[in-house]
Amino acid sequence: MGAEQLFEQLWGDFCERLCPSSHTIHELLKQDQALINDHIALRTFGVDPVSLPTLAKPFIELGYEKGGDYVFESKKLIAEHYQHPDPKMPKVFISQLQLHLCSNELRNVVLKLVDQIDADKLSGSDFLHQGRLWDLSYGEYQILASESEYAAWVAAHGYGANHFTVSVNQLAEYEEVAEVNGFLKQKGFAINSSGGEVKGSPKVLLEQSSTMADKVDVAFSDAVHSIPGGFYEFAKRYQDNQGELYHGFVAASADKIFESTNN
Repeated sequence: MGAEQLFEQLWGDFCERLCPSSHTIHELLKQDQALINDHIALRTFGVDPVSLPTLAKPFIELGYEKGGDYVFESKKLIAEHYQHPDPKMPKVFISQLQLHLCSNELRNVVLKLVDQIDADKLSGSDFLHQGRLWDLSYGEYQILASESEYAAWVAAHGYGANHFTVSVNQLAEYEEVAEVNGFLKQKGFAINSSGGEVKGSPKVLLEQSSTMADKVDVAFSDAVHSIPGGFYEFAKRYQDNQGELYHGFVAASADKIFESTNN
């Protein structure tokens, strides 16, 4: 399977399961042009067999190469991004929760979930868009959410892109991230305001914004509850000293983007 096909499958899962409003936003911004996807983001727990390298492996097999490391101390996360030699291919941002920094209570719940995984299901790339690989009660979800919104999100949704990202550089109608925000607010969408609606600046070569995550119904082992799902991001990249568009990420901005899935 090629990279394009994998991203199509990730997009289908994202639209259907995690962020139904993405269809509407996509059509609003598309006008008469195809949108360029700047990057997707994936989340996981920092424990085998689902640690970060497991999620990166299918992309590496498709020609992706590691591009950078990131640390988010307050959220107890680390991340890496991967990029393809073809600059038109989306970048992939993969983060993981550092379990050894979390409470025993959180760690025990996560290890109980991970123990349920059939490792055979992690071969290939299909697991990246197939959701949860374990049973989870709503009580367990609440235990995780009280300490880490990130842990609760991964536990509830499993594997799938938590966001896709429109490249603002490619839009015909809008040149600035703030303009995209204003347009979507007029259409009734909530924009993540943590750290300001526009995160980053031309000085750090990247500006980003995002919607707040859709609320989606999730079936827990004991009931169905509506919780934050996926969101849509918007990114504008600036040229570096070599005249090339910056291809990395800015940790301070990404830290606030994570909060798009806060309850």
